[in-house]
Amino acid sequence: MTDATDGPDYLTGQLLIAMPNMPDPRFSRAVIYVCAHTEEGAMGLVVNRLFDAINFPDLLEQLGIEAGVSARDRPVYFGGPVEPARGFVLHSADFVRDGTLLVDEEVAVTATVDILRAIAEDAGPRRSLLALGYAGWGPGQLDAEIQANGWLHVTADQSLLFDGDIETKWDRAIAKIGVSPFMLSAEAGHA
Repeated sequence: MTDATDGPDYLTGQLLIAMPNMPDPRFSRAVIYVCAHTEEGAMGLVVNRLFDAINFPDLLEQLGIEAGVSARDRPVYFGGPVEPARGFVLHSADFVRDGTLLVDEEVAVTATVDILRAIAEDAGPRRSLLALGYAGWGPGQLDAEIQANGWLHVTADQSLLFDGDIETKWDRAIAKIGVSPFMLSAEAGHA
């Protein structure tokens, strides 16, 4: 197990919210959970976009894992454009195994087949989502994008992370900041 809570926090454990003027269509209206953010870069998972090319039971079948009843209705999320064939399970911290990154006291990330097997057997974490791919930034890149008015950030909560209402996650994340999307400017300014 690795603990992402060691060292400076930066934006680890926060939600990034794409500004309404986001020029990259892959991140238009995206809500991204930041799993790790250090001076070396950042890694996060999009939590409000589905991966349409495959569903969870088909993925399990490809891996030779039999899907339990509760696994049949699970969606697969588009975690981001980097390594789209690589899977990550964002989950509640009640499930910690070798290879789990503990992001904070409530949320963890695991990228092993063992967690998929546990979920298929109804023995996995209490709350989870499976994402293929991730969003990644090099050193200073995310900070520069925030300064250029590309992203807002807000404290994550389990509802925004794990509930199935993906259509409203961007609006709810913006509302959590307490601003209207119509009041946001595309121009970055300096006081």
